[in-house]
Amino acid sequence: MAGNSKRIGAVRKTGSKKGAVVGSGGQRRKALEGRGPTPKAVDRPNHKAHKAAARGGQASARPGSAGRGGSGRSGGGGSRPAPRRTKASSEMVAGRNSVVEALRAAVPAATLYVASRIDADDRVREAIKLAGERGIPMLETPRGELDRLTDGAVHQGLAMQVPPYAYAHPNDLIDPEAPGIPLIVALDGITDPRNLGAIVRSVAAFGGHGVVVPARRSVGMTASAWKTSAGAAARIPVAQATNLTRALEDYRKAGFFVVGLDMEGDVDLPDLDLAREPLVVVVGSEGKGLSRLVRETCDQIVSIPMSSAVESLNAGLAAGVTLYEIARRRR
Repeated sequence: MAGNSKRIGAVRKTGSKKGAVVGSGGQRRKALEGRGPTPKAVDRPNHKAHKAAARGGQASARPGSAGRGGSGRSGGGGSRPAPRRTKASSEMVAGRNSVVEALRAAVPAATLYVASRIDADDRVREAIKLAGERGIPMLETPRGELDRLTDGAVHQGLAMQVPPYAYAHPNDLIDPEAPGIPLIVALDGITDPRNLGAIVRSVAAFGGHGVVVPARRSVGMTASAWKTSAGAAARIPVAQATNLTRALEDYRKAGFFVVGLDMEGDVDLPDLDLAREPLVVVVGSEGKGLSRLVRETCDQIVSIPMSSAVESLNAGLAAGVTLYEIARRRR
């Protein structure tokens, strides 16, 4: 034996030759040749892309799909993908005082969450009582889950889920059968929900028929706005406009006059001759006022005469004063 016989693998058989065994060269050359480029995913039968393409081909063969041509890409003229639907998110009211106040104001609620082993006080007992009277589902929830649901807010063991508000369409506020002369309030750039709630309350108090808010960069009907309205939000519809300027133009085509509130108006509120006509009153933000496009859409810009000691009114007060004057002139 050659080498160290005690080391495994060191023994070499006598007569063995170095190199490949006779006849193996052809096999190795064949293995080195390869199988060509890797096929595309859609050409591999076991790949999910191939199965998806097969399903798509079956769908294109259904009645009504022939003759469109192409694969849906540029230049093909194929069917367009379905539009993505956005689901409105619900709102969570957290804290014992906030929950009780929301329940007292009859804010719509989907679920009342009560922490496990909560130290019940008068507010907790009242919240449970009011929720039971209104038939609101109540769930006993671990505090960790409440932390997650309220996004880390101080919930004090009590939270309430408010469903998304069901907005009307701006055209829904045009109702020829509604009593009185049509009166609508539109908001331009209002971001405080308490102002929205106060305006809804004033619209209900002075014979208005609805409120319009833009879909973007504007306040929405939150629980805070609902509470500030003092129940008026249950009677006055709030519509959401994708484009406020276009909605105002549609109101003008329907026979409304559009007046905007601004400190530097062309007409003082007591001299508003359009008060007895179908009106849309546009209220701008307290800081920026009316936007340029909205201002250009208005038939008149109206200002509220004030003492020099006060620079301006907030949106809720300005809308209330204007609606009162319009109601007075209409009487």
